[in-house]
Amino acid sequence: QVQLVESGGGLVQPGGSLRLSCAASGIIFSLYAVGWYRQGPGEQRELVASITNGGTTNYAASVKGRFTISRDNAKNTVYLQMNSLKPEDTAVYYCRAYFRNTLWGQGTQVTVSS
Repeated sequence: QVQLVESGGGLVQPGGSLRLSCAASGIIFSLYAVGWYRQGPGEQRELVASITNGGTTNYAASVKGRFTISRDNAKNTVYLQMNSLKPEDTAVYYCRAYFRNTLWGQGTQVTVSS
């Protein structure tokens, strides 16, 4: 079955950390670039970080220096390490894999609140 499954979301206090995972199945994962997106309440979905199939990374200015995207092709998984979390990071986080087609995961909720 072709799918992406995100996990690792939850409730965390400001300044805390979370690591999100995006696990792929049914595709040759190493060929795909992957992006992490987020959508806050009443907001448009935005790109947070991306990683190419060669490992080149890119970050939104709002998360640069706090978030790190990485991939483990042997595990068909991309990670998003999120440190120094802020309330404005609260959103549903989605992963997207793209090569000749595009796949989206179902999303995982991240809530940053005291």
